[in-house]
Amino acid sequence: MVDEPTPKITPQRVAQHAHVLAAPKVLVVGAGIGGLVSALLLANAGAEVTVLESKAESGGKMRQLWPGGGSDLGAGAGAGAWQGNSPMATSPVLDGIDSGPTVLTMKWVFEEIFAQVGAHLDRELNLTQLDVLARHAWSADQGGQQLTLYADHARNLDAVAEFSGSAEAKKFNAFCQSAKSLYQALEGAVIREAQPSLTKMLFSLGPKGLATLSSIGPMKTLWESLGSSFNDPRLRQLFARYATYCGSSPWSAPATLMLIAQVEMDGVWSVEGGMRTLAKTLERLARQRGVQFRFQTACRDIEIHQDRFRAVHTESGERIEAQALVFNGDIEALLSGSMGSAVRTKMVQRASKKSERSLSALTWTMRCTVREERFQLDRHNVFFQNNYFKEFDDIFNNKRLPESPTVYICAQNRGVDRCGDRGLDRDLEPSATASADNEPIFCLVNAPATGDTQEFTQQELDQCETQTFNLLSRCGLHLERDPQRTIQVQPKNFHQLFPSTGGALYGQATHGWMQVFSRSNASTPIQGLFLTGGSVHPGPGVPMVAMSARLAVAIVTEHLGLTRR
Repeated sequence: MVDEPTPKITPQRVAQHAHVLAAPKVLVVGAGIGGLVSALLLANAGAEVTVLESKAESGGKMRQLWPGGGSDLGAGAGAGAWQGNSPMATSPVLDGIDSGPTVLTMKWVFEEIFAQVGAHLDRELNLTQLDVLARHAWSADQGGQQLTLYADHARNLDAVAEFSGSAEAKKFNAFCQSAKSLYQALEGAVIREAQPSLTKMLFSLGPKGLATLSSIGPMKTLWESLGSSFNDPRLRQLFARYATYCGSSPWSAPATLMLIAQVEMDGVWSVEGGMRTLAKTLERLARQRGVQFRFQTACRDIEIHQDRFRAVHTESGERIEAQALVFNGDIEALLSGSMGSAVRTKMVQRASKKSERSLSALTWTMRCTVREERFQLDRHNVFFQNNYFKEFDDIFNNKRLPESPTVYICAQNRGVDRCGDRGLDRDLEPSATASADNEPIFCLVNAPATGDTQEFTQQELDQCETQTFNLLSRCGLHLERDPQRTIQVQPKNFHQLFPSTGGALYGQATHGWMQVFSRSNASTPIQGLFLTGGSVHPGPGVPMVAMSARLAVAIVTEHLGLTRR
């Protein structure tokens, strides 16, 4: 037997073997929830991950603001006031106010993500399930009749019966059963599906699921469907608001969005330290697994060669190569050319017809004196005007601030105390009055996503603000505000924070029953370029964005061969 000659060791051969053994390099652009989950899971799978983020910290829309917190952070809507950067340690105000997502739903999504990397959600975060989902009041009766919805279904039946009568309580019970059945049918067929299609969905649902879908009238709008569910127009208005969770109009959103009712009934959790703590925890877990974070590093161009991703070019002129890129920004940034003309050309070729932008917002983050006359605040509170249609007609059709806005208030110190126990849940008589000083309040009204094409005049902003706080007063809640402790954020500010969006906070609007199938998935026409975030499947919202990251990572790991290691 003749021995085979020993291969000559050359630098080229060493490089070849090193390439085989080396961890593949992956870039993640954007440190929002989609980017953080993607980085964590990819590093856990064996990739060498670097996150590039243009802001000074992670979290994306999961921001806290510090009104009256020193420097220029309490100066109103000027530069720095709405950037989301933490105040100096010398600030007299130690706690920030959640000014984006305010609670956690679909907890199971994060339980699965944490378990996937060997961590435990409830050990990493202090979570408290809220007893009260939200309190609601209507201007039509000056806040005299209010409806509180709870995590407990039996309490809800009693509350609806007292508010609207026993017949309507039976309708509410039937609505909840329909929402639960719909959620169970669509979770696997759509939410967990990487590339949903009508054909796949119909095949996956089976006879029972198809019967559930047929019963709600999937081609109806949410507003039309709710007209069959409730006789009381106030209940129809309340549950139509679920369309805004996706940044959409109830008059255009599909009836299937009623499943959001089940998402809330399954549980709503507060996070000790605010929602930003979730982002920081994901960042910490990612760092422990070797992820490198480079903040204040903005990307200006994605380099491709022969339809394959090659590198990212930063604003400073640096070129960073990698084998794959996960883009955690709005897909419009790619379609508009903000990341380079080459990427735009390839993306536009596959893009469906241009979709309508989702809602933006006009918000006030403040520390103020709260006087409760007829309305007692809880963690989440919603105040309705009489003319609900006009709100969405103003926003989507007339592209202006609503003359009759619905108002959302988050009072983050209510419902749970700082130790995680339930507190501040006083049962006041309707005529009683209570007050609190320096209370953190986040207030939001819907607005058009026109931050890149129009700037609202001070008169328009003042009129909307007057309507907003007059509504609260009519419903028995008085907020005594100090301009020096109030930060106002409008669509143009959101557009500056999230370029190419016009200030849209939920990607494209979910309008039309087929829209869910037209939303882009994680893959792109460019090899090595993948997408995550609220503008891609399965859509906006903290858990949905986290799910989009899981779907993206599954494709990236297969692309890189990590699943075979």
